[in-house]
Amino acid sequence: MTSTVRNLAGLGDVIAAARGHGGIDAPAVSFDTHKRSVLVTGATGFVGQHLVQALLQDGHTVFALSREPEAAARLFEGKVSCVGSMDALPPQTRIDIVVNLAGARILGARWSQARKEALRRSRIGLTRHLVDWIARAEHTPFLLLNASAIGYYGIQRIGDDTALDESSSPQPVFMSDLCREWEEAAARAAQYGVQVECMRFGLVVGRGGALPMMLLPILLGLGGRLGSGRQWLSWIHVADVVGGIAHRWRHALADPRPGTVGASNFTAPECVTQAQFSQAAARIWRRPSFMPTPGWPLRLMLGEQSDLLLEGQRVLPRRLQREGFAFRYPGIAQALASLKGA
Repeated sequence: MTSTVRNLAGLGDVIAAARGHGGIDAPAVSFDTHKRSVLVTGATGFVGQHLVQALLQDGHTVFALSREPEAAARLFEGKVSCVGSMDALPPQTRIDIVVNLAGARILGARWSQARKEALRRSRIGLTRHLVDWIARAEHTPFLLLNASAIGYYGIQRIGDDTALDESSSPQPVFMSDLCREWEEAAARAAQYGVQVECMRFGLVVGRGGALPMMLLPILLGLGGRLGSGRQWLSWIHVADVVGGIAHRWRHALADPRPGTVGASNFTAPECVTQAQFSQAAARIWRRPSFMPTPGWPLRLMLGEQSDLLLEGQRVLPRRLQREGFAFRYPGIAQALASLKGA
């Protein structure tokens, strides 16, 4: 009976986490001493909501691109100017910085050809429209912070412990091609004098996003290794994502390089295996972690997409570390502990 009650409480934790978009007791983030006008695409997404809240708290003016602008305006309590397309944003609108986070969820339906094209449109197509707007803007933004993902590097097979950094090459697989083409679409803004920074995100840990469903089997007492459990998991706490965006922003102001393109890995310094992640979560939520999940059903259901779960990448944030960025949550145990009961 006690075990059942505990498992039901765990399910409640997951439901609460999935519903919440904030709930993190994070310190205020300072982006800039001057108050800027910022356009955020993907503003209603998991990372986007955290970023918009931090920008508003720091006193900046925020414009949001959303497929449902009225709903987005209600979400942000009327504090954000919301548009449904780039064509709806007049070219005379002053935008100093663009943060492009838009993109359909990667994990989900099997990657059919139609699904791949939808993923391309939501990232590459939207980014092209964004750059087209920049080209006709009367006031050219000085910085474009463009989302990407560590999928840029392809996958590492089990047993490959090579540390990947920003100098590592992409691979001829769909996820790598998608990220590479996404970054190339953003890089076109450089010809208009915009400094372009591509942010290659690992798994973002926080209330919402992919984490609640990852924790579900653990909180229900069914946790354990997935496949071999030896696949690398490169992750980052959502508070460090927002802090990293502020860091790249400040760095671009301190060392302006108009018309250049750069990339940074947004991952925590501590990379863990999937089994280590499950064990850390089980310790924090005081659950068992002994139930292995074979990989073959996932491969059967998801095909190529299953590589995201059963293979992995050991990606390190070399550039952020070299620039002295201080991670608030460098280790997975403290990151997960910050979310328990949030």
